[in-house]
Amino acid sequence: MERGIVVDILNYLKSHNLISAQQHGFMMRKSTVSNLLEAVNDWTIAINDKISVVIAYIDYAKAFDSVSHSKLIIKLQA
Repeated sequence: MERGIVVDILNYLKSHNLISAQQHGFMMRKSTVSNLLEAVNDWTIAINDKISVVIAYIDYAKAFDSVSHSKLIIKLQA
């Protein structure tokens, strides 16, 4: 049942242009690998066209480890 709901929500978001075509997370047939492949392709085109490229990597993997869980629960309950 969850899968059906996800499909309906994604179809709604796409049909109303509420989700970017560049979105890769949580999309069918897209992943971090497809995102990286598109990025490398874009960078290659820019470099070939002699356009400078600046890339910033941000790792959010541990971002929520530093959050006080008790304070977070209080905020969520409010």
